Amino acid sequence: MREAIKVLKKNQLGEVTWQYEGQVLRREANAVVLEAFFNRPDLPFMDVVFKQGDRFVETFYTDRWYNIFEVHDREDDVLKGWYCNVGKPAVLTGDSVSYEDLALDLWISAGGKQTVLDRDEFDALKLSDGEREQALAALSEIQQLFGKQQPP
Repeated sequence: MREAIKVLKKNQLGEVTWQYEGQVLRREANAVVLEAFFNRPDLPFMDVVFKQGDRFVETFYTDRWYNIFEVHDREDDVLKGWYCNVGKPAVLTGDSVSYEDLALDLWISAGGKQTVLDRDEFDALKLSDGEREQALAALSEIQQLFGKQQPP
């Protein structure tokens, strides 16, 4: 039986803005990989539809300023793409993982097309110069990983 884990997405003020439960697939020294199912009504997004019940394989890192969600269709498990959140490194406790979302996101379609999302929201955040630099460096790192066809 897999271990249950609660995921807590927080805003810059540390307030929980979304939470859900997943199942741990594996723990690594600086990461946790889990499986969760999309728990919102169907949502058209870019070139796909996120459907309630779609399977997400989510990787949260304690030493990187991003997390990566691999999105699979609920009906046939076909890969839809990767949704990457730029945020402060994840905090892992025994039964939860939390992260502070910094609004900046990257969508990579199954075909490899990359789209940066919510840049205006990111620009509006009150971040220190160091935090802003870390976030932009994280975005660049993700873009390079996927540009080399090497998703984590």
